[in-house]
Amino acid sequence: MIKAIIEAQGNTRFERAHFAQYGNFSLDFEIVYYVLSSDYALYMDKQQTINLDIFRQFQQEGIEFAYPTQSLYVHN
Repeated sequence: MIKAIIEAQGNTRFERAHFAQYGNFSLDFEIVYYVLSSDYALYMDKQQTINLDIFRQFQQEGIEFAYPTQSLYVHN
């Protein structure tokens, strides 16, 4: 899914995606891709589009992101 999203952008090259580690409260993935241009604005546009497309695709598939939360209990 990630590879398809990146390759659909054009002017990009997917390198790899791995489950990198267990975080304290997360599963951490590392995604590596290259934007085949030295234009920084183009890079930022591609990065934003890829991130938003990943978010949208996850929503469509019912995959939820974990959001940091904290509960505070106050006892008298």
